[in-house]
Amino acid sequence: MTNGPGAGIPAVSTAILAMSRHLEVRDVLKTIVASARELLDAEYAALGVPDDHGGFAQFVVDGVSAEQWKAIGPLPRQHGILAAMLHNATPERLADVREDPRFGGWPAAHPDMSDFLGLPVADGDEILGALFLANKRCPEGAPSRREGCGFTEDDERLLGILAQHAAIALTNARLYERSRELTIAGERARLAHELHDAVAQKLFSLRLTAQAATALVDRDPVRAKDELHQVAALAAEAAEELRAAVVELRPAALDEDGLVATLRSQIQVLDRAHAARVSFAAHGVRALPSAQEEAVLRVAQEALHNALRHSGAESVEVTLSRDGQGALLRIADDGCGFDPGAVRRAGRHLGLVSMHDRAGGVGGKLTVESEPGKGTAVEMEVPGG
Repeated sequence: MTNGPGAGIPAVSTAILAMSRHLEVRDVLKTIVASARELLDAEYAALGVPDDHGGFAQFVVDGVSAEQWKAIGPLPRQHGILAAMLHNATPERLADVREDPRFGGWPAAHPDMSDFLGLPVADGDEILGALFLANKRCPEGAPSRREGCGFTEDDERLLGILAQHAAIALTNARLYERSRELTIAGERARLAHELHDAVAQKLFSLRLTAQAATALVDRDPVRAKDELHQVAALAAEAAEELRAAVVELRPAALDEDGLVATLRSQIQVLDRAHAARVSFAAHGVRALPSAQEEAVLRVAQEALHNALRHSGAESVEVTLSRDGQGALLRIADDGCGFDPGAVRRAGRHLGLVSMHDRAGGVGGKLTVESEPGKGTAVEMEVPGG
């Protein structure tokens, strides 16, 4: 690939268009990394979004297989060259990263890297992340990497253009996700207010009518009976109000985006918000009836809450796969686990009763496997329509 300004600008334009097609933060990050690697013809590319604790809230790589990435181990910390880019907004272009005095080595399974190019991704004074590439591919016929086929000034300029637009795309994606969260929160607040007003009024009438029936039961049984019939009617109306509110509280994203996209979006938010790595994969899932989709989402939310708040897990994996005409949900963590034999204690603590009820309510089945020190796996099978 020729990386002169004339040849590079069309490629940058293509990369920018690719980034602008996505609204989810994780998708934007992946597109930035893949575009940078292709643009500069590098073997490896990565983008780290820092957290507030010296680590990374998200870290996306391209050029490394899933097996390699798993073998490498925990995410890097904000130190050495990464820290320089994140804290000082300093571009870094090195002929051999291993010879830099800030280089601190890498895990045994980490691929060998030499030439290095890194730039901060910044929005004004805020550094959103560090984008870097390694091992520029040598042109055909070049005798070795050390003889003139590392990253160039033109490469740095092109990556700088990409990084500026990456900041815009990443900021837009964050704003989009935040606006969706606020919209959902606002809608829930409105519904809660309406629910409170409607049900409170019905319950107030119910209480007054029951009191009247109590006062009449001895001296006017016929009228007391009429009042009790009214109590039954008011109770039915209150139950209907509650059912209508529950239907309306169905997550808006389910209707707009479907189960897979809704789960993926929520899990990406959790992945950013927690120290544990939270991942999601979907395999051939078909659309399910609305009741099943909502039950799957609620069970996933409950199980994720348990894993992230109570288990101390470093990794939580969520998978949703096709199971005949239905679906199979699995949430597995590597946390502290618990003794399934202590059913009552665990049921209260982990909301297992609620999850079992949700699964059973749509004709599904919930199973929980756990052992102290061995993590927990929650599986939910639901039939199709």
